Amino acid sequence: MDATGPPTGATESEASSPPMIRLTGVGKTYADGTVAVDNVTLDVPRGSVTCLVGPSGCGKSTTLKVINRLIEPTSGSIEIDGHDVMTQDPVHLRRRIGYVIQQVGLFPHQTIATNVATVPALLGTPKSTARLRALELLELVGLDPVIYADRYPHQLSGGQRQRVGVARALAADPPVLLMDEPFGAVDPVIRERLQDEFLRLQRELHKTVVLVTHDIDEAIRMGDQVAVFATGGRLAQCCAPAELLARPADDFVADFVGSTKGLRRLAVTRIDPAYLEPPDSPDPDFDGADALSGDQILVDVSCTLEEGLAALLRDDRDRVAVTNGTRVLGFLTANGVHRTLRAAVH
Repeated sequence: MDATGPPTGATESEASSPPMIRLTGVGKTYADGTVAVDNVTLDVPRGSVTCLVGPSGCGKSTTLKVINRLIEPTSGSIEIDGHDVMTQDPVHLRRRIGYVIQQVGLFPHQTIATNVATVPALLGTPKSTARLRALELLELVGLDPVIYADRYPHQLSGGQRQRVGVARALAADPPVLLMDEPFGAVDPVIRERLQDEFLRLQRELHKTVVLVTHDIDEAIRMGDQVAVFATGGRLAQCCAPAELLARPADDFVADFVGSTKGLRRLAVTRIDPAYLEPPDSPDPDFDGADALSGDQILVDVSCTLEEGLAALLRDDRDRVAVTNGTRVLGFLTANGVHRTLRAAVH
């Protein structure tokens, strides 16, 4: 039984469609013989977030860059929406793929709105239309266009500039978004806020995202699937976060995920109604609705086990009521947490 539910990014129809991005036997070897990417085969489902994670120098950023041909592969094939990228003009290809990097790369002498409108303008969008699109996107990423549109990059904080970078990447409404350590240059508190904001956007926009990070916690939190790269550019494992934590493919993956993988599983496993204690009531007609107005600590059934356990510990309770918004489905206990975790790996 898998208690993690469907991916948060992709819809069911997108998840069952052919992959948006397909890498088959992709390799990159430099002139001095250095192997940066070693025979990588990887499918990226439509509307999902795939996180590439691994130690420094393992080839994850190189793999990202061969997708839009910022780096040319030496072997293998890359398809986007069924089309071989090697048959396309690389400049045209890049203009139709959103790209976000750690240092943002905004043009310092252009206003924020002009920065965001860069790609639509290059694609021939009328200036007035491109600016209107830029203003809409600034609002979408949480920056009031009245305040920020005519400012310059140096007038914004690091977190605000990163939001502008995301807005610029979305400006041409690309189906694919590539992100290279997009939240790495900000402090931990801002980083978590940016992650939350991006996940909110992804739930609305359903872009196909490939995100590079060195942080396994970020990969597990952000990814519908996580691709772990090993030294030498080898793809060691690619699967859903819960599967990665429960069944590392080899010793390298197990060591990289770390000894706290059991705790991390709490964050990627959702509450399963099958392992809740039933509501206590002598009344056979009791449907749980009355408990919503009682002295109960409530969590939604869509929450993770981590959120449910946090509610138990925060209020020093032995159980917490789980609701679907209209009725109590049952009670989550420590035993229920354990049983759900065990069931999720079988």
